[in-house]
Amino acid sequence: MNITGMNSDIMLLTAFVLSIILTFIFQKLFTRLGGNLYTSIRGGTPRAVGIAPFLVLLLFFPPPGNYLIGLIGIFAFLDDIIGRKKIKGLPFEFGQLSRGIGMLMVMVVGYFYFGPASILIALMIQPMNIADMQPGTASSTAIIMSLIMAILLYLATGNPYSSALIILVTCLGYAPLDYQGKIMMGEVGNHSFGVGLGITYTLLAGNIANFHNWGTGGVFLVVLVLLIITALLIAFLRRKNLKKFLESNLQIHNPRYGDLLMDVLTGGGLGDLLRRFILRKQDIKIKNRFLMFLGLRRLFYNPHSI
Repeated sequence: MNITGMNSDIMLLTAFVLSIILTFIFQKLFTRLGGNLYTSIRGGTPRAVGIAPFLVLLLFFPPPGNYLIGLIGIFAFLDDIIGRKKIKGLPFEFGQLSRGIGMLMVMVVGYFYFGPASILIALMIQPMNIADMQPGTASSTAIIMSLIMAILLYLATGNPYSSALIILVTCLGYAPLDYQGKIMMGEVGNHSFGVGLGITYTLLAGNIANFHNWGTGGVFLVVLVLLIITALLIAFLRRKNLKKFLESNLQIHNPRYGDLLMDVLTGGGLGDLLRRFILRKQDIKIKNRFLMFLGLRRLFYNPHSI
């Protein structure tokens, strides 16, 4: 799934410029609209400005990848608009439900195009969502990983124009205001970049698996490794804030790097919802040093046991 045609350079430039323009427009628009699209954080910050790169990816990312980005983007933007609203009679919020449906849709629809790796494509939403809790981190992750994928896809296919470049130029157009803390991606932005990256991982994995005759299982494992590398990158970029959060909010003393990784992979509202269903009221204490090194204190931290 590469960018084709003689006008690839023009396409990339157009995506870059359009991302800049739409980011500026939605920053101003959401500031005026207020509501759940505007938060008091950092003296007032428009949220869900990630709809700008979402629209650019929807327009320029090659099919069938843009179908999956479109699916998750719609459900994610619903989450952004409605906010943290409880569903009467159910133990979760509307946003968690919307995100869960979107992830399930990506898995189901994506299966017809990418096979079992579609599960991991959908799960890329989790680490990117955690990355977006700190200004610039989700942007840095998208830029670094898409650049790496562009290089590796070029080495694997010989084609200098890959879908990873669309992610790269789109994020470069969006990122400056994000780095300054003047805007927030919101779910629509980080979910879209997460799925987009997951698709490029699958494309690279497909080329590697075909070369080594590994089959679909090989594709799945390569994508899984790339997902974990992404989570490790996010844990590194957010290490100071994550350590402070784990110590102050979760009372995890002297958190290891494994704890940071587990927070990226399983933290947030969706992870705590799964803990509620799986662990119920159990309070599991991890005292083994090796297990602590692996981050199992964070993995089994259950807020519902308190």
